[in-house]
Amino acid sequence: MSGFAQASTTEKPAFEGYSQLSHFPKPLPLYPHEASAGAWQIIQQRAALDPFNVAATIIFILAVLHTFLATVFREHAHRLEKAHLEYHGEDTDQVSFWAVVFHFFGEVEAVFGLWIFALAGAALWFYGWQDLRNYIGHDVEFTEPLFVIIIMAIAASRPVVKFAEGCIGKVAALGKSTPAAWWLSILTIGPLLGSLITEPAAMTLSALLLSKRIYSLIPSKSLAYGTLGLLFVNVSVGGTLTHFAAPPILMVAAPWHWDTALVFGNMGWKMVVAILINNAAYYLLFRRELKGLIHAAGAASKKLTTDDAAVPWNIIVTHLGFVAWTVFTNHYPALFIGGFLFFMGFVEATQHHQSKIALKTPLLVGFFLAGLVVHGRCQAWWIEPLLTSAGLSPTSLLLGSAVLTSFNDNAAITYLAAQAPSLTDFAKYAVVAGAISAGGMTVIANAPNPAGQSILGKHFASGVSPMKLALAALVPTIIAIVLLLVLRSPLMR
Repeated sequence: MSGFAQASTTEKPAFEGYSQLSHFPKPLPLYPHEASAGAWQIIQQRAALDPFNVAATIIFILAVLHTFLATVFREHAHRLEKAHLEYHGEDTDQVSFWAVVFHFFGEVEAVFGLWIFALAGAALWFYGWQDLRNYIGHDVEFTEPLFVIIIMAIAASRPVVKFAEGCIGKVAALGKSTPAAWWLSILTIGPLLGSLITEPAAMTLSALLLSKRIYSLIPSKSLAYGTLGLLFVNVSVGGTLTHFAAPPILMVAAPWHWDTALVFGNMGWKMVVAILINNAAYYLLFRRELKGLIHAAGAASKKLTTDDAAVPWNIIVTHLGFVAWTVFTNHYPALFIGGFLFFMGFVEATQHHQSKIALKTPLLVGFFLAGLVVHGRCQAWWIEPLLTSAGLSPTSLLLGSAVLTSFNDNAAITYLAAQAPSLTDFAKYAVVAGAISAGGMTVIANAPNPAGQSILGKHFASGVSPMKLALAALVPTIIAIVLLLVLRSPLMR
């Protein structure tokens, strides 16, 4: 065993001066570059130099298309299950193998993980097993997926949810605690909490409270999608009050020397305005239905469950301490995973004040993000020239960053921009502004989105439609972009 360990730790990097052990993807600075070359010319050159680039991108595009077709797989799974029950009888304990398979293919959270098999096949064809092993086992960074799993599990615990519900409930009480008041309070305070407790934790708490206070009342499809799109956009922009909570800002904070004062002064206050405008606009659009939900809320309030019982303050404070520890150590998996083990022990010792810690949803979300990281790292070869090629005005750069974000994780977009040494301050602002403003357009645009969709997806009969989600998020996204362009700030001068 020690011999194997020694071999793995002393293996030489594939490229001198770079830590990666795999020969793919090739580090961007090692590609030949002509100063006068346009983005398309650079992309063509890189495709010719390494055909694996093209294969990896085709696979990534197919995975994205798969997310749009997930409902087709789920509907076919339901048909297979129905036929299985009709053939074997309703009381059968036999499971339809193919119904389960198609249901799995219909889970959005599983899509990118499934397409890793195709990417692995391409890597084996072009490079071989050793490079594939080194890429996934060494070069890919899985810290963020692991962090999201842990913070989701802790944030979804009963004491933390009760605390958040109590705090937001005090604001909702100003509006007599009606469904409309809860809706406004959750969609305003919840996303802004992301600047302190990180966006994944804020998304988890907001989605859980919306599930209990709004979605359980069976709103119309329009309100359901409008709320989901608004939640995604608000969480994406709500983490901009600090420099450490939003993944796309965290990626550039160190190399660009951005601190909380700079981030808040250039983006944060604008995004507070954006959240208020977005919420007001959607409230005016859905105010009649939100007011009508008060009758359903009255009936639902009579159904008291054990989860509605009070939780002692010492247990709440302890859980908040675990949240703080996880956020504080979010770059060090050994520390926050170790903390989670102690958390599980504490939950076991105080189970009479706890609900069961459900790990299925956090694990599925972590699986989704891990798959996205594996695929996303192989897309830098074409995204980087689109962001950094000469000739793009800051406005074009912002819009281009927003478009790219819709089809890739926004943190990956800003990370690639951080590799370009010649970006002006306004160009840096533009890339990050586009990434955060478009973070709600799709489930893959922002790391916390899969958490929100996984929690709220059960309220959509045939699953969340990517197209309807994009349409629901479009207006809030445009409002955020306009505010980021129109309102002046130091980096824009």
